[in-house]
Amino acid sequence: MRCLATGMRVKRLNLKGKIMIYLISLGAGVLMGFIYGLIGVRSPAPPAVALVGLLGMLAGGQILPIAKQLLHKDFSLAWFRHECAPEITGVTPPVATKKENS
Repeated sequence: MRCLATGMRVKRLNLKGKIMIYLISLGAGVLMGFIYGLIGVRSPAPPAVALVGLLGMLAGGQILPIAKQLLHKDFSLAWFRHECAPEITGVTPPVATKKENS
C-alpha cells in the first residue's frame, strides 16, 4: 500500500502496533500534563475546544490528498470514503460494493 501524500510504501499495522500507537499517544499526553502541572500552567483549551481543534487537524490533513486527486481528475466518493474518511474518523473503510467498482 502507498501513502497518498508522499507516495511512499507503508504497511498496515497489526493489533499490537495499533495498541502501541494509542499507548504512545497516551504517554505523550500524560507527559505534557505532568509538565503543565510542574510549571503551573493550565491546559491551553477546554476539552471540547481541543476536540474541535483535533477534528480540524484531521480534516486539514486530507486537503493535500484530495487536491492531488482533483488535479489528476481521479476524485470519487468511493475513493474519499476509502482513503480520507478513515483518516478523519478512525473508522475502518467500508468494503467496496459492485456498484462502486463499476
